[in-house]
Amino acid sequence: MPTVFPFSAIVGQDEMKLSILIAAVDPSIGGVLVFGDRGTGKSTAIRALAALLPKMRVVAGCSYNCDPEAPEGALCEACREARPERALKTRLVPVPVVDLPLGATEDRVIGALDLESALTRGEKAFEPGLLARAHRGFLYIDEANLLEDHLVDALLDVAASGENVVEREGLSVRHPARFVLVGSGNPEEGELRPQLLDRFGLSVEVKTPTDLPTRVDVVRRRDEFERDPAAFVAKWKRKDGKIRRQLETARTQLREVEVPDETLERAAQLCMALGTDGLRGELTLIRAARALAALDGDERVGDTHLKRIAAPALRHRLRRNPLDDAGSTTRVERAVEELFGA
Repeated sequence: MPTVFPFSAIVGQDEMKLSILIAAVDPSIGGVLVFGDRGTGKSTAIRALAALLPKMRVVAGCSYNCDPEAPEGALCEACREARPERALKTRLVPVPVVDLPLGATEDRVIGALDLESALTRGEKAFEPGLLARAHRGFLYIDEANLLEDHLVDALLDVAASGENVVEREGLSVRHPARFVLVGSGNPEEGELRPQLLDRFGLSVEVKTPTDLPTRVDVVRRRDEFERDPAAFVAKWKRKDGKIRRQLETARTQLREVEVPDETLERAAQLCMALGTDGLRGELTLIRAARALAALDGDERVGDTHLKRIAAPALRHRLRRNPLDDAGSTTRVERAVEELFGA
């Protein structure tokens, strides 16, 4: 297994790192979209975060990474049948990070008929796809704006329901498929379909560092890692451990974090000021602010949390205003300043 670059050693890109930490604390936020220049650490950050997470317990031999403690409705058919007999053996596995390549076929993504079983034994069996492998982990889509429309449609259905349904060649299969969706891309190569864009909870803009010390630091650390990966990981082990403990504590405390009515009103006022469509903006903003409060060790969500997470939660939900040529980030920052003050 290849050595993963330490999360704590990633230079800069603070908004991106914070957003994926928040999505890991509360996967119901809906994932993270990272748009920006190539070579800015997007895929490195995702793999580094997954390596930080504690191993998860799964049902041994299950193709879908089923959680043995999950309610019956969240298990695959085989695990549901085995549970009453108390035959669920378990094991610990790393949190999966599954890449969805641009050239992937629909069968490869959602699953298909197992041709080997059909041809050799005459049995109709299901061969799980990438969505099955990503359950309880991360599904990473590089160049998400170039993804084929039929794959976008399939992802939208699964992201909304948390379940993958396959009906083909006489097969009828349902299995859980809940994952943190992480997409990346370059806006110069095309825009993302609005339907998929709206499904991402947080949207992050990353740029190539423009100051000399930061660029030098990035190159120095990457070169040090490539020359001796084991020594570099050991060097950053303590800081990664601190982030891991912070993440575990935040997941445990998330349900205890209080969201006062005045905070709900502030979130709604901000979304109304920006003219966001629907109520998904408010829901995402509150969920992200609560996860941020849990990471900070705070018991209540306040204005500070809303201000810090407003841009990632709302910048991709704004309508285009022909009378305002300011970018979406600038519009959010301006509305935040007007509502909350400097």
